[in-house]
Amino acid sequence: MHLLNISQSDYDQIRREAEQAYPHECCGILLGTMDAASRTITATVPCDNMSHEAPERRYSIDPQQVIAAMKLARTRGENIIGFYHSHPGHPAQYSATDLAEAHWMDCSYVIISVEEGRAMDTTAFVLRGSEDNQRFEPEEIQILPAHALGKIEI
Repeated sequence: MHLLNISQSDYDQIRREAEQAYPHECCGILLGTMDAASRTITATVPCDNMSHEAPERRYSIDPQQVIAAMKLARTRGENIIGFYHSHPGHPAQYSATDLAEAHWMDCSYVIISVEEGRAMDTTAFVLRGSEDNQRFEPEEIQILPAHALGKIEI
């Protein structure tokens, strides 16, 4: 199984964002480093949910925010290593839509379930395969006591 390292403060931050966005989905980008066995989150980048048709069950990140996050990661000698979003009123399990709309191969996709405004389960998956044959594989979340740089506004 793959491993996603995240500081307790970053873990708490993305869960707070999920609670604050309720009943809508929150979304954001994860910056950090990766090697063959694991990814390590060094910063979270909250993004605006640009979904206009159903923000309570869909999310869309503005391409300009993705470009800004890519530039920021490059200046830090890092990469975009994943994305996160919430599932208000639904389990922290990816949906068919999540899989169909995922395009960043070998990146982590973190999902936070939110029930009645309270963050519950948090899970992670790695996107594998190719555009024609993609799949999510479970990823273990390891919470580290050390504080990473935290939330970065772009």
